Amino acid sequence: MTKIAAAQIKRPSVVPEGFFGSNERFKVYTERHIDQIPQIQNLPQEQRFAMRVVANVLPFRVNQYVIEELIDWSSIPQDPLFQLTFPQPGMLTPEQFERMADLLRKGADRTVIRETASAIRDELNPHPAGQRELNVPTVGDEKVEGIQHKYRETVLFFPSQGQTCHSYCTFCFRWAQFIGDKELRFGTNEASQLHRYLGEHTEVTDLLITGGDPMVMKTRHFKAYLEPLLEPAFDHVTNIRIGTKALSFWPQRFVTDDDAEELLDLIKKAVEAGKQVAFMAHFNHWREMETEICHEAIRRIRATGAIIRSQSPLIRHINDDADVWARMWRTQTRLGVYPYYMFVERDTGAKHYFELPLTRAWEIYRDAMKQVSGLARTARGPSMSAGPGKIEVQGVAEAAGEKVFVLRFIQGRNPDWVQRPFFARFDPEATWLHQLEPAFGDEKFFFQDEYDTMCLEAMSD
Repeated sequence: MTKIAAAQIKRPSVVPEGFFGSNERFKVYTERHIDQIPQIQNLPQEQRFAMRVVANVLPFRVNQYVIEELIDWSSIPQDPLFQLTFPQPGMLTPEQFERMADLLRKGADRTVIRETASAIRDELNPHPAGQRELNVPTVGDEKVEGIQHKYRETVLFFPSQGQTCHSYCTFCFRWAQFIGDKELRFGTNEASQLHRYLGEHTEVTDLLITGGDPMVMKTRHFKAYLEPLLEPAFDHVTNIRIGTKALSFWPQRFVTDDDAEELLDLIKKAVEAGKQVAFMAHFNHWREMETEICHEAIRRIRATGAIIRSQSPLIRHINDDADVWARMWRTQTRLGVYPYYMFVERDTGAKHYFELPLTRAWEIYRDAMKQVSGLARTARGPSMSAGPGKIEVQGVAEAAGEKVFVLRFIQGRNPDWVQRPFFARFDPEATWLHQLEPAFGDEKFFFQDEYDTMCLEAMSD
């Protein structure tokens, strides 16, 4: 598509004929309904049982658009979109899998199954990187529920109406949001609490509305959170980000849903009020952008004046191939979507199934970058969203006779850490920051003492 100013793009007032979903209602399947999916009924019984075992531990949810439009059912189980949305036996360790499988074979009581599932989840690091201990702010002696404030300029907000998704990604680092345990969930329906907090913190320029997926909300709920931010009291909040997978999993949200036009009008109103509205789209594979309705949804969002940035973790079994990333970034650039981040798969949930060594992540990033033009080289990475901050692997090098990882902070709990290069000993097996050791005989990384102090202070509060 020719790249033109967003203001020149007009969205059609009527839905073009032939779009999937123009006469369809949203239909979703969960663990209880997995055997009702027609395509699943054609799979061997053993494979279907394995899915049920995993789905009793980790969240599972998929809708008919993903089933019918995105998955190649002739390539099961290797198909990347199948791996992205359907539970795989390798997502649990053999011991965890057998523990749950044994209960299901015996027809155990649901209470016993739930208790066992909870015990297994506790082994899977449900809240990595200090999300609960370090990120939740306080006002006086009270924690502000539903808000995270990790970096000075950016506040994350978790509206309670947006704490689910149109489908669930199997690798999701926020999987604990979806399992029904209120102790593990973030979320609030208190719009006034958000607005009060932002009003008191004028250093905040960016609000990231996240979840779950806030685009599962009806527009009337979204409006209650967004419209007050257009008042002069919130002029310091210049950027509103919306984290969403809807462009992949339910683009109908912007095209054929009952309140799609109302949603787009709300976004346009925010843009015209002077806000930069950015949809932080989660695209994990180029195939998610092949449908005509996805293209239409992108065109309609851009017509409001909002921008779309794309981010994804690098995930084994799904997109661990430089050619996949290069094609995805080229497609995004052509459609007017800005490549933003390649993340390292988080150290939570089924990480042993999805993670890759950092050295391999860097090789894939570099090989993909070599295949695209400068317009697509806006994606940063591979980046670890670790406790201290977002840390980018810039490469592998020889320095002072030692093979090292070259690292830097893209974002940090202390802004002074940002853009400071530092070095770790090369470790071909390391997949996360805590597995790295300082290079050149240093005992600690430069930020370690200060970060440890932050952790101690948070634990004492």
